[in-house]
Amino acid sequence: MQFIINLLYLVCGVAALYYGADFLVKGGVDIAKRFGISSLVIGLTLVAFATSAPELAVSISAALAGNPDISLGNVVGSNIANIGLILGLCACIMPLTVNRQLLKFDTPFMLIISLVLGGVYLLTGGINRITGAVFFITLLTYVIWNVYASRKNAEKEEKAQPQYPLFLAIIIVAASLGVLVFGAKIFLAGTIYFAKLFNMSDAVIGLTIVAVGTSLPELATSIVASCKGENDIAIGNVVGSNIFNILCILGLTSIIKPLENVSLNYIDFGIMTFISLLLLIFIASGKVLNRIEGAILFLIYIGYTVFLCM
Repeated sequence: MQFIINLLYLVCGVAALYYGADFLVKGGVDIAKRFGISSLVIGLTLVAFATSAPELAVSISAALAGNPDISLGNVVGSNIANIGLILGLCACIMPLTVNRQLLKFDTPFMLIISLVLGGVYLLTGGINRITGAVFFITLLTYVIWNVYASRKNAEKEEKAQPQYPLFLAIIIVAASLGVLVFGAKIFLAGTIYFAKLFNMSDAVIGLTIVAVGTSLPELATSIVASCKGENDIAIGNVVGSNIFNILCILGLTSIIKPLENVSLNYIDFGIMTFISLLLLIFIASGKVLNRIEGAILFLIYIGYTVFLCM
């Protein structure tokens, strides 16, 4: 009976995470339209942060439940999945043209903070409250600068009309956040049960099952965006999500409860940094992420997942 209940937890949790994030994106984007924000900024901030909300909910829940391996593994695994699984698949479906801003600033910034996270963890063995506060302040600075710097680009684009009245968009966002929190709790409960059942470590569970499950909103959003030719949303969503995962999720989680005695190693952080560097090299070489490059990213993700399971 416990097996069936926890299986339902997993299924319902993933569904709640997905649909909660989906409506959060719709409400958030609708609000953003009222302020004339460009599609790139929407992808890098609102869409990226909204689709990363499941990772935030899961990481905080896991830390408070005494599972720091899942908290940190969720972020590292999600960042690897975002590039390898999501961008890899999107590029295989349709080559993605890259915005100059992503090439010049946002992707290099993502790579730098990935290196910083790996360095901090390997030197200290965890993430304390001071580091978390620095991460979170850096995120606020990044968002403010990004919106300000992109304002001129937004003025050149035709402003889209909001779909919902403002009060309804706010209600949608608030309700979606509640669904996300609920989904994160039951998904985490089911995951931990099966982790113990199959004798898998918390670190591996966080890096694989939890990471992929909480990355489903990014996957759906980026694939739909790439099919519609919205490359700024497709790539910006992934790059912005990775930045948000490190600076906000680990920042807030470690402020609430420092992440100590975590069993991730240099291989996990090395893969995250390597695949981020590879993405930068690919888009810098031709300003397009083509099908071959997408396939390479996807195969790296598959290889890393197989390595973890073995």
